[in-house]
Amino acid sequence: MPKGYWLPQIDVSNPEGYQAYMAATPPAHEKYRGMALVRGGRSERVEGHVRSRAVIREFPDYQTALACYRSDDYQRARPLRLAHSTCDFLIVEGYDGVQPPAPETPPAASARKGYWIGHVDITDPEGYKAYMVADMAAFGKFGGRFLVRGGTREVTEGKFRSRAVVLEYPSYDAALACYHSPDYQAAKKIRDATSQADLIIVEGYDGPKF
Repeated sequence: MPKGYWLPQIDVSNPEGYQAYMAATPPAHEKYRGMALVRGGRSERVEGHVRSRAVIREFPDYQTALACYRSDDYQRARPLRLAHSTCDFLIVEGYDGVQPPAPETPPAASARKGYWIGHVDITDPEGYKAYMVADMAAFGKFGGRFLVRGGTREVTEGKFRSRAVVLEYPSYDAALACYHSPDYQAAKKIRDATSQADLIIVEGYDGPKF
């Protein structure tokens, strides 16, 4: 069964006040098994518009991800976030389809993985299919695998483009290297001609999962 993901993007206006929100959320996350994959950390905005802080939280499935957001436990904490930040909040179903080919020589892994978080509006669906084929070689070469690739979704706050994509890499450096590689830049030309995107590359989180 595909996993479920929270993909909020946040601009924090009061860091000290925001700490109270972060301290209030662990009971809900632990109850619904929502593990933090990204929680701040190094990042590079490579395309479009993104807020300053990215989060990825992984749940056992999409329905559990929705249930956590709607739970009394989380809704009690949420006003602390609203008071000290501006947020676009997406909950999306994970991907369990075909993955990029495994590299012959895997890139070096680190304690903190790397992630691409992309939000896409497709302007030419038929043309975009060519990009979805062309990108697989570059993703595979750098150890990328899809966590999200489209899928059922609910925007609970703010606004996002119509399609979400999340890729996980063995390290932040591998995630950056993939984006800047000639293989991916060649595939990107197809994407640029058939869609509009916001894309951020972020470092994973290795602290307490809940």
